[in-house]
Amino acid sequence: MDHDTAARTTLIRTASEAGSRVFATILTRSPISRIDIARQTGLSQAAVTKAVSPLVAAGLVDAPPATQRDGNPGRPAAPVSIVPGAMVMLGVKVNVDEVIGVATDLSTDVLVCESRPLAAHDPHTAADTIVEVVAALEAGLGDKADAIAGVGVSVSGDVDTAAGVVRESAIMGWSDEAFGAELQHRLGRPVTLENDVHALTVGEHWFGVGLGTESFAIVTIGRGIGSGLHLNGQVVTGAYGVAGEIGHLPLADPSRICPCGRRGCVEAVASTPAIEASLSAALGRDIGIEEAVRLAHAGDPVADAAFREAAALVGTAIATLVNLTGPELVIIGGEGVADFDLYDATLRDAFAAHAFGAAAQCRIVVRPHTFQDWARGAAAAAIQSLVR
Repeated sequence: MDHDTAARTTLIRTASEAGSRVFATILTRSPISRIDIARQTGLSQAAVTKAVSPLVAAGLVDAPPATQRDGNPGRPAAPVSIVPGAMVMLGVKVNVDEVIGVATDLSTDVLVCESRPLAAHDPHTAADTIVEVVAALEAGLGDKADAIAGVGVSVSGDVDTAAGVVRESAIMGWSDEAFGAELQHRLGRPVTLENDVHALTVGEHWFGVGLGTESFAIVTIGRGIGSGLHLNGQVVTGAYGVAGEIGHLPLADPSRICPCGRRGCVEAVASTPAIEASLSAALGRDIGIEEAVRLAHAGDPVADAAFREAAALVGTAIATLVNLTGPELVIIGGEGVADFDLYDATLRDAFAAHAFGAAAQCRIVVRPHTFQDWARGAAAAAIQSLVR
């Protein structure tokens, strides 16, 4: 980290609450006038001007001369905007078989992307692979690597971000791993460790579909069934870092055992491995998800039943989530949405059957996410950690 990046990092980390709110507003809504910043934050225009000045001096925010009017009488509007290249963030997504990393600017536009296969699931191998990916990103950035201000790393499971600990990850087979401290020691950079769906939610909240939406949820379908919540303008993490875990709602038959070790979880029926296991047992041979999809599209009754069961449970779980928290929008993502036609009608029917009253007005939209998008979410989580 060069001197300018270190100074900018210190400025952001030591900003007042008002200063942080102003910077976050400019970061996510550029270009924006000081008048609109005041409206968004509830601060006075004098307070906004006071907060913007050091950001401009540090090269984080651009404030050209006021030449435009905002339609109101008085002084011209003076839009300010983030300087995207003022800092670089690295985002890393740990998958069960691969580590994907991106380097982004402050707008989470991807500058460099790298990936490496994950040879084993143990934390030591994962850390080694992350170090390789980060080194490759740094090399790809060249001189821009001096502007790196932090690294976000996202992992599936119960993650204590404040402590940097993966408390439980059934997919990775980890328990009480102090992964954040290990990575920070290995990388020599600030590391933000986050649950992968929470990180994706931060990315959508600040830079994606959720921008400007007061309350929304993300539900992911794939190797696991995950959910992230953004309610009343804030991403919800819960008192212990666990919130919105609809994959572990006990809505399925108790005879179905989840990878987490509990019985009757939605994930025990609706995840990709669960569908593969169900079809393999029924047909007497190993069935991968690609063949399961082909069989379902061809009208195979066993495959069709497996996807319908999964869709009904996910739809019921989404209705439960919406009844409890009241978002205006649910975004369905994850690798499973590539075959969402197999879920769509049954999922929406189950949601409609269980959504209570006006909660049924919640919109359900599908947004495919690549693993690069998940890594961008990790970078967004690192930016949010810096700002807050």
